[in-house]
Amino acid sequence: MTSTTTTTFTAKLTYLFSGVKAHSIAGPLLILMILGMMVLPLPAFLLDMMFTFNIALSIMVLLVSIHTLKPLDFAVFPTVLLLSTLLRLSLNVASTRIVLMEGHKGPDAAGKVIEAFGHYLVGGNYTVGIVVFIILVVINFMVITKGAGRIAEVSARFTLDAMPGKQMAIDADLNAGLIGEEEAGKRRTTIAQEAEFYGSMDGASKFVRGDAIAGILILFINVIGGLIIGMLQHDLDMATAAKSYTLLAIGDGLVAQIPALIISTAAGLVVSRVGTDQNISTQLAGQLFSQPQVLILTAAIIGLMGLIPGMPHIAFLLLAAVLGGGAYLLTQRSRRITAQAPAMPAAQPEIQDASWDDVMPVDILGLEVGYRLIPLVDGAQDGELLRRIKGVRKKFAQEIGYLPPPVHIRDNLELRPNGYRIALKGVVIGAGDVNVGQYLAINPGSVGGTLPGLATTDPAFGLPAVWIEAHQREQAQMLGYTVVDAGTVVATHLNHLVHGHAAELLGRTEVQQLLDRLAKESPKLIEDLIPKLLSLSSLQKVLQNLLEENVHIRDMRTIVDALTEHAGRVQDPHELTALVRIALGRAIVQQIWPQAGELQVMALDSGLERLLTQALQASPNGTGIEPGLADTLLREASGASQRQEQVGLVPVLLVPAPLRTLLARFLRRAVPQLKILSHAEVPDSSNIKVTSILGARA
Repeated sequence: MTSTTTTTFTAKLTYLFSGVKAHSIAGPLLILMILGMMVLPLPAFLLDMMFTFNIALSIMVLLVSIHTLKPLDFAVFPTVLLLSTLLRLSLNVASTRIVLMEGHKGPDAAGKVIEAFGHYLVGGNYTVGIVVFIILVVINFMVITKGAGRIAEVSARFTLDAMPGKQMAIDADLNAGLIGEEEAGKRRTTIAQEAEFYGSMDGASKFVRGDAIAGILILFINVIGGLIIGMLQHDLDMATAAKSYTLLAIGDGLVAQIPALIISTAAGLVVSRVGTDQNISTQLAGQLFSQPQVLILTAAIIGLMGLIPGMPHIAFLLLAAVLGGGAYLLTQRSRRITAQAPAMPAAQPEIQDASWDDVMPVDILGLEVGYRLIPLVDGAQDGELLRRIKGVRKKFAQEIGYLPPPVHIRDNLELRPNGYRIALKGVVIGAGDVNVGQYLAINPGSVGGTLPGLATTDPAFGLPAVWIEAHQREQAQMLGYTVVDAGTVVATHLNHLVHGHAAELLGRTEVQQLLDRLAKESPKLIEDLIPKLLSLSSLQKVLQNLLEENVHIRDMRTIVDALTEHAGRVQDPHELTALVRIALGRAIVQQIWPQAGELQVMALDSGLERLLTQALQASPNGTGIEPGLADTLLREASGASQRQEQVGLVPVLLVPAPLRTLLARFLRRAVPQLKILSHAEVPDSSNIKVTSILGARA
């Protein structure tokens, strides 16, 4: 019966733990073991093993802290700090039990590790041991832990303050097509983890401070308790009891405080470092010992100090010689690198006669950069601008509905070193200057202060901005600036210009590609339209008309259906565009008002509407509008649009269908932000609210 019960119990345990991985139960087992050491008595050998493990753990934590590139690479550090503190305290409790129970037997009563720290490290002198212990506690408690805690506290506060600015920068990159939803999600998660990490480090540092205080109390408790137990229970004289128990207590305290000091140092290294792509060792070697001039001056100063009478000449002169030798080696290495640099190019061969190969075709889209911007577009140097331009083209294709031409990039020595320009069919449509290695802090209109730096304007939208250094980035984000790097500035400018010239970028090649793509799904639909009812050039003009008014052409099926229906009786591209807009009405309304709801629009006064109708009848192309009427219309449209934007509404003018094309042409350049809709384009299910009347005072 007993055997059967045991077998059943074993089978149940096997079933319960069959799906549990070893690493998933390591944490709970470690915590249970730590708590068990506080209650259960441990033999001296096992105590030696645990003290050795504690020292090894602290060294591992220090080495990992040195080799991490940024704080989040060691995100588990606050938990490790708590567990290591709890482990030291449990070892203190276990060792105290052995010291008080077995301390009268000799210096190795509590294990060899405590004996070594109590005798060999302080020479068996308990007075020296107490002084060394107190110094270690002061260093740990007052200097390292307090400083690391303060850094973590300030870092947590600044990280929280900078979160809105960082989120705005992520949203800006996402809207510009520079990153995808997945990358944006990862960046948001990283920002949240930074705030949580520094907050946790601020709290975890309190554990170390409490551990230092507990170490002092445990030392005095062990000394006083040992004296009482040794003299009253084991009949030892006061001198013998004091020496035995005090040395054991000091050894116990030192063996706990040295790992605590190492862990605190690791915490300080983690929270005080600036995140780069180099670990601490590489940063120290590259930034502290990389300049021969610094080493030469230091060697000269140390050498002069060594020549002063009464100074330890050997120590000072030896160190000066080492520093001088290091400076000499660095200088020699710099000369070798310079000598190995590529020589000047040889003389150019004789110029050949001109040929048709010298006639270069004009790039549809071109980007020219100055020589300082070449690293941004050099694939061999992992130029970030190349990746961002790919993102711009991909986002354009998703939003507008066709793939834009590739961007041809070349360097131009005639430009300023930091300059760039963007050309459409050989004509410059945008230009600017960016500073590689710096960040552009853009003022969106609601910042909380000013920044030192080079004042400029955002080349894409003309907003006031400042070029700042990398270390000012978090400060700018906390003040409400949108902070972007040089590559993002160029990519955003390119994205803005490409969207603004979408109609010009749509050539016959792109139109034919759109038709070929649609023909794979509905070949009969294309056969009925092109070229039976409409020429390819007329279709191109209709699509360009739509793009000029910021209407996307993703829904080519609806566009082709509408043209097939009306092209038999209408051939004018502008009239066809108006009919296609009616078919795309629901998509146009959704593009203007993404959140379906009440459509708040402006309308024409009945008198002004009548006058415009008469002008349209007299001159169908709109050239017959009387100058006074044209001036009134422009003034009213501009003022009403500004008022709409000030209250956070999209400026939209709702007009009768016959007037829409006329007003769209007339107002497009003067009031580019104003969108013109006809009554026929608004779905019947939409609720319309007129917010203002144009010409009501005319």
